[in-house]
Amino acid sequence: MTFTLPPTSSNPSFNPSTSPSSDPSPTPERAPRLTVIGTGYLGATHAVSMAFLGYEVLGVDIDPRKIALLNEGTVPFFEPGLPEKLEEALASGRLRFTTDLDEAAEFGDVHFVCVGTPQKLGSEAADLRFVDSAFTELASRITRKVLLVGKSTVPIGTAERLTALVQQISPLGAELEVAWNPEFLREGFAVQDTLHPDRLVFGVSSPWAEDRLRAAFEPILAEGTPLIVTDLATAELVKSAANSFLATKISYINAMSEVCEATGADVTQLAEALGLDDRIGSKFLKPGLGFGGGCLPKDIRSFKHRAEELGIGAAVAFLGEVDAINIRRRLRTVALIRQVVGGDLTGVRVAALGAAFKPDSDDVRDAPALDVARMLYLEGAVVSVYDPEAAVNAHRVYPDLEYASTLDQALADADVTVLLTEWEEFRTADPVEMGARVRSRTVVDTRNALSPDRFRAAGWDYWALGRPHTAPVPVSNRSESVLATLDKSADLPC
Repeated sequence: MTFTLPPTSSNPSFNPSTSPSSDPSPTPERAPRLTVIGTGYLGATHAVSMAFLGYEVLGVDIDPRKIALLNEGTVPFFEPGLPEKLEEALASGRLRFTTDLDEAAEFGDVHFVCVGTPQKLGSEAADLRFVDSAFTELASRITRKVLLVGKSTVPIGTAERLTALVQQISPLGAELEVAWNPEFLREGFAVQDTLHPDRLVFGVSSPWAEDRLRAAFEPILAEGTPLIVTDLATAELVKSAANSFLATKISYINAMSEVCEATGADVTQLAEALGLDDRIGSKFLKPGLGFGGGCLPKDIRSFKHRAEELGIGAAVAFLGEVDAINIRRRLRTVALIRQVVGGDLTGVRVAALGAAFKPDSDDVRDAPALDVARMLYLEGAVVSVYDPEAAVNAHRVYPDLEYASTLDQALADADVTVLLTEWEEFRTADPVEMGARVRSRTVVDTRNALSPDRFRAAGWDYWALGRPHTAPVPVSNRSESVLATLDKSADLPC
């Protein structure tokens, strides 16, 4: 199949050098019309990206405010590159958004369901109400043969159950098929991961469903993207298994960090040495405060819960300790900061740098950074939180915290500066200029993201999780009162 290079004006930001096919558009005679049900982080990114690739796309959500923003060209969350792609997709006429499910049912040939599956209140299980509602409301309106495709992360068995449910509801009966196409997006890289994924997984029950999905991803498959075609249960399991493995790798190196803290070893050098083993690799082997966000924590809990329901809980019981190690990093961070300031946080001014669970995101769901800031506040510290993008969302979660609008404002008269999210703004900040704004040049690097040498050379007392502590070079604007309280012989070396 051949493609021709489109005019530069039609797709100015598409980079043909990343693909052997120059035209991102699907073959017209095979191109299905797509609906995307749910326009949160996953759904909005998928809708915009598929329209950018040349498909006619209708995004659907029950939230009229969100729909209005998207139709106006405004992305209701922070994701690098997505606003530009949204503007281009809207201008092309291939993308629009609606709250009308009747319109969606008539419009779409392939319907992608991208609604959330949060953790149930008071349980580790996934809350499937939104998925169930989306499938049933859509199925009740469908009168011709189309494909319903789940992209949400769900427990094994959900697709099979939904298939029976929608076939019972739909006028089409058994002719209505369900497929599963798990997503593997990284926040901060979601557009890239949608347009150029490292793999596609199709969970299908028939050759027809596979063909429809191939048509819906034709430009991506034309790049040579690896494709796994499998059954529904395996497709569901791929995402849960992948996230559980990544979470395990993060918690493993943080468990080693605990060992390093007790022995005086350096966890960053340990991670580097382990990562050079090609059987292990360095990705996700990054010691620090731990993982958070809307995926890894709730996905490993849901996976463990579902395994217990199936009577195989022992097979994934280790995920409970993976979760526990991750939570302990937050408690250990607070203990370290308390130790650094002399054992009592009451009245200590803390510059908390970061609130999002990771850089290049405004997501504060289960964010270790925000939890640490809150715990410091509850112990009596005067905490000033600064995050380049997540302050609004953080304020919704913890409105009693103080939020700075700039880095300088957060640093003003701080007794201790704590790096909680490794934004580039913090990684590249000049420690000399930072030191001129604080009361005490004491920094706790919970992400092992700063240069100890740069900070020590600028007179900072540098502490980090899992690393030996070295005394700083004294400087004149250091708070002598805080210096006097620092316990350099405590039992918790880092």
